[in-house]
Amino acid sequence: MSFNFSNLPKEGLHEECGVFGIYSDGTLDPAYACYNGLLALQHRGQESCGIAVSDDGVMDYHKDMGLVTEVFNNSILDSLNGQMAVSHVRYSTAGGSVLENAQPLVMRYVKGTLAVAHNGNLTNAVEIRRQLEKRGAIFQTTIDSEVICYVIARERLKTRSAEEAVIEAVKQLEGAYSLLVMSPRKLIAARDPHGFRPLCMGKLNDTVVFASESAALDACGAQFVRDVEPGEIIVVDKNGIRSIMPEKKCNKSLCVFEYIYFARTDSMIDGISVYEARKEAGRILAREFPVDADLVIGVPESGIDAAIGYSEESGIPYEKGIVKNSYIGRTFIKPSQSERMKSVRIKLNPISDYIKGKRVVVIDDSIVRGTTVDRIVNMLRSAGASEVHLRISSPPFLWPCYYGTDIPSRGELIAVNHTVDEICKLSGADTLGYLPASKLDDMLGNKSTGYCHACFTGYYPAPITKLTFKGKERGGMNFDNKCVSKEEKNDV
Repeated sequence: MSFNFSNLPKEGLHEECGVFGIYSDGTLDPAYACYNGLLALQHRGQESCGIAVSDDGVMDYHKDMGLVTEVFNNSILDSLNGQMAVSHVRYSTAGGSVLENAQPLVMRYVKGTLAVAHNGNLTNAVEIRRQLEKRGAIFQTTIDSEVICYVIARERLKTRSAEEAVIEAVKQLEGAYSLLVMSPRKLIAARDPHGFRPLCMGKLNDTVVFASESAALDACGAQFVRDVEPGEIIVVDKNGIRSIMPEKKCNKSLCVFEYIYFARTDSMIDGISVYEARKEAGRILAREFPVDADLVIGVPESGIDAAIGYSEESGIPYEKGIVKNSYIGRTFIKPSQSERMKSVRIKLNPISDYIKGKRVVVIDDSIVRGTTVDRIVNMLRSAGASEVHLRISSPPFLWPCYYGTDIPSRGELIAVNHTVDEICKLSGADTLGYLPASKLDDMLGNKSTGYCHACFTGYYPAPITKLTFKGKERGGMNFDNKCVSKEEKNDV
């Protein structure tokens, strides 16, 4: 048995995107509020960012490649005057990492100007784009967010208002989208009928704020009001706030990996604490995979909360164990696999005094391709650990995602090609345990009204078509939303 790590691409799941928008009564400066909000959402995307403002109907924007602190300064923010704004941090799950794909997208058309910020992936974007191109549309980007812009603009030509255009546009979209749409006078928020991606609303006096996570509301001083409901469209203008609910409701399917990895630990998403969900994952791991050990440590950052939960349930002391250097580039952007492996040790370093001679339980959030898990285990052994017991606070990844999470084709997923025992041997750990997919409800305190677990089980809540795949392995799928048999699902 062998597994060639060196031939695999980057390891790990990567952030999606984050959106932040504001309609201000003058209490908050929109550009600076967006800046602070994007800082709080930086973990969701580190490739590019941007802010678009509307000043009495005249729009201006600034966006570029890089982190929020690299793209914006006081001079730029002072130049972005207006009463409302939309903003975005991006990680590319569809379309390349280039400037033209940075958001918000600002579109000038016959009815005026629109600015759109989008988190998620459409599953019918390719079909819609082809239809538009056949009618003469010229696309400037390679992202599905531009498809959304075109559909809204086309509908605006036939409707009386921007919100009516959005209402008609979303009827044509399938897949995942949390949207912020800014017309010259209105700010519109929309969430797809399944609620794949999070979106919440806050207020400060009469200022209304929308954000991917509640932590971003805290960053600008707004108070959390509520989550935007799946399928809901909220319009904010000089007349106040209006909610438009969908004609047809779908089963709610929030991406469960928001709780495991994507969201900030201090966020509340759909009424559930991210921190508590991660701790409960650790408690479940302790019950399902107990072991005699001397200490529990977590791989920063998302593994730490689960490690605390494992410690609480097992009674094994928790120690920090591993220190993360937050000021270097992420491991997957290195130019070669060997460089990525070196950077694991640069980014994560053990505290040897606590680890030497100890039996260690180490908690990580996921194993995707398996290209770095052995490095973490070897790092702990090099620090003197006598035993390393690996626990993963998510189930094994068995299927790709088409709704905006960068989970690759089945052929690249280590859990598709190897058993748990084989992965344990390849990692160099003494034992390995994954969070059982059947325990996801328990992780969420049995409070969730619905979530998507397709990457673990193969059941896709929204339709998947041939054109959705765009190069990902089909893996025997029938291009409908049932991708494994009932018997196979029960075996997951």
